[in-house]
Amino acid sequence: MDLPVIQADGNPSGTVAVDDAVFGVPFKEPLVHQVVTAYLAGGRAGTSAQKNRSQVRGGGRKPFRQKGTGSARAGTIRSPLWRGGGTIFAASTRSYAQKVNRKAYRVALRSILSELVRQERLRLCDAIELEEPRTRLLIALLRQLGVVDNRRILLITAEHHESLALACRNVVGVNACEVAHIDPVSLIDHDTVILTSAALKKLELSLQ
Repeated sequence: MDLPVIQADGNPSGTVAVDDAVFGVPFKEPLVHQVVTAYLAGGRAGTSAQKNRSQVRGGGRKPFRQKGTGSARAGTIRSPLWRGGGTIFAASTRSYAQKVNRKAYRVALRSILSELVRQERLRLCDAIELEEPRTRLLIALLRQLGVVDNRRILLITAEHHESLALACRNVVGVNACEVAHIDPVSLIDHDTVILTSAALKKLELSLQ
């Protein structure tokens, strides 16, 4: 499969042959859903915690005698029925992590990338670089690439570019990352994904 490549000034630079095993596979929605769910679950803190009746301090003594008071019997002041008592089904710290096989994760990434190509949301660029971390330079670059009006843009480079990363922090909806740090949620969440030629080679090599 051949995909068009553009230069940083927006002019066409020709085409490049991409691996059909990475950019030409069917979209596997159940697998993508599983991987995305697992990825989002792994980001949950899982730190919510409450105390049940055995964890609340105090309540070792019976508050009043069993019979003769007219009140309902009680064995501890830390009963969930009492103010200051424990919680019946107390939440505890837990891990929400879900295991996803490495092979399944790679298949899901290939499926997402192929769908981006079919929806014309993936663009290839020779190189994306900024001389200095300036917002105006980034806006000018996006305007030349023809994506300045898109709501969410992801710029993927082969290596980390500090100037590009700093400039993107000041523009809402524009993010930059190196190809080694891409994830399925970021690919799906952005309207346009721009991939450099160097990042393309690394991506194909990692997903083969």
